[in-house]
Amino acid sequence: MARRKPDVEEPEQRSTAAGGCVLVVLGGLPLAAVWAVSDVAGVLAVWVAGVAAVWWSARRCVSDSSATPPQGREPPSGDVYARETTRVREVRKGPGEGLTIFPEIEHVTDL
Repeated sequence: MARRKPDVEEPEQRSTAAGGCVLVVLGGLPLAAVWAVSDVAGVLAVWVAGVAAVWWSARRCVSDSSATPPQGREPPSGDVYARETTRVREVRKGPGEGLTIFPEIEHVTDL
């Protein structure tokens, strides 16, 4: 039995490279026209575009979505936390001359 095509078609994936190519062409054609008229004007146009790009990227607001949330005064109730004690559980010889010291972990519900 032949397979039927699904009724719902998948949305087309947009390519960022295609968008970049469009921007290069849209920016390159006017620059080529200015450069054809005058070499000095073409160099000046490249400098102005570069300064504008740097200014725009510096003025853009940075998202706070990756920022660490502010520390609360008290942890939420009901959570279990681990606290290190001054007692040593294990000491391992590491590669070379170092030692790794593992403290005992104490699980607490109230800090």
